Amino acid sequence: MSWWIMPTTADVGLRAFGNSLESVIKETTLGMQSILLSEMGAQNIGSLTRKTGQWSVSIANSSDNTMVAWLEEVLYQGEVEGRWLVDLQVMFDDEELSAQVSYVDSDDVEREVEIKAVTRHELMLTEVEHGAQLLGVEPNIPTFEGPGWVSQVIFDI
Repeated sequence: MSWWIMPTTADVGLRAFGNSLESVIKETTLGMQSILLSEMGAQNIGSLTRKTGQWSVSIANSSDNTMVAWLEEVLYQGEVEGRWLVDLQVMFDDEELSAQVSYVDSDDVEREVEIKAVTRHELMLTEVEHGAQLLGVEPNIPTFEGPGWVSQVIFDI
């Protein structure tokens, strides 16, 4: 796990670390999915039948806006299309972020929280250079020392 729930006053925040842009988006996505699950849902998800597919979003005007579009797509797939994402491999090209995904039937997944929106409040997706540090957030998010990537997202629940 390379993501942590971030304390906020009313919503739920998430900070994730990765060694590449692709890996930090993967960790952010898996963290978001985990926030949604009930304890029972998290325990049972490994026993559900998985299917595979490829999902994609167009590249936006910035990396962080592309990440938001991706997270919104994952929420859409789970809520509207009935496909609950459980794993992914992220790829970029000049036109889109795409991912090879594993998913299960959303109706079989017990959830505890509903995310209404992926906000842009305190949104961050940044590369941390070798030797540079991004300070942690009390009480449990550690300081990150580069090289690598850090994301931060706040979800409206």
